[in-house]
Amino acid sequence: MSEFFARVGWATRVFLADLGHATALFLRLLLLAPYCLRRFGLVRDHMHFLGNYSLAIISVSGLFVGFVLALQGYNTLQRFGSASALGLLVTLSLVRELGPVVSALLFTGRAGTSLTAEIGLMKAGEQLSAMEMMAIDPVKRILAPRFWAAVLVMPILGAIFSAVGILGGWLVGVVMIGVDAGSFWGQMRDGVDVWSDVGNGVIKTVVFGFTVSFIALRQGFEAQATPDGVARATTRTVVMASLTVLALDFVLTALMFKL
Repeated sequence: MSEFFARVGWATRVFLADLGHATALFLRLLLLAPYCLRRFGLVRDHMHFLGNYSLAIISVSGLFVGFVLALQGYNTLQRFGSASALGLLVTLSLVRELGPVVSALLFTGRAGTSLTAEIGLMKAGEQLSAMEMMAIDPVKRILAPRFWAAVLVMPILGAIFSAVGILGGWLVGVVMIGVDAGSFWGQMRDGVDVWSDVGNGVIKTVVFGFTVSFIALRQGFEAQATPDGVARATTRTVVMASLTVLALDFVLTALMFKL
C-alpha cells in the first residue's frame, strides 16, 4: 500500500511540475507579442509556411464537407417540407461547429506536426543549444514567431474552410438537386447572425489556434534529442492537440449557449 501511495505522489509531483513549466512557457510566449510585432517579418514568413501550405487541404476538405452536408441536410429537410432551409442548415453547421473544429484538426495534422518536427530536429541537432551559447534566446527567436504566426493563421483558415463549404453546399443543393437559389441564399442571410453565429466560430478558431500551436511547439521544445524522441513528440502533438480541440469545443459551445 505504501508503494502505491508513493507512486501516486510521484506521478502527482511530475504532473504539477510539468503543468508549471507549460504555464510558464505559455505566459512567456504571450508576453513576447510586442517583440513579434516589431519583428513582424519573422511572423510573416511563418504565416506563409503554415497558412499557404495548409490552404490546399483546408479548401478541398471544406468543399467535400459542404457536399456531404448538402446531401444529408436535403434528405432530412425534405421529409418536413423544409428543403428551402438547406442554405441555413449548411451555413450554421459550418460557421458554428464544423468550420472551426475540422480546420483545427486538419491544421494539427498538417502544420502542428511540422512545427513539432522542426523544433525537435533543431534540438536534436543542438541548434537550440548553440543559440543559447551565443546568448540568443531560442524561445524569443524561434518559438514566439511561430506561435503567433499559427495564432493569426488559424482564424483565416477556418473562415476559408467555412466559405468553401458553403460554396460546396450551394453546388450540390442548387445546381445538382435543384433547390431554389433565392431560398438558399435568402434563408441563410435572414437566419445567420454575424455576432452570435459567425462571431462564435471566430472565437473558437482563435482559441484553437492558441491551443494547437502551443502544444506543437512545446512538444518539439521538450522532445528528447533523438530521432525516436522527435517521432514520439510528433505523435503526442497529434493526439493531445486533437483531443484538446474536441474538449474545448464542447466547453466553448456550452458557454456560448449559456448552459
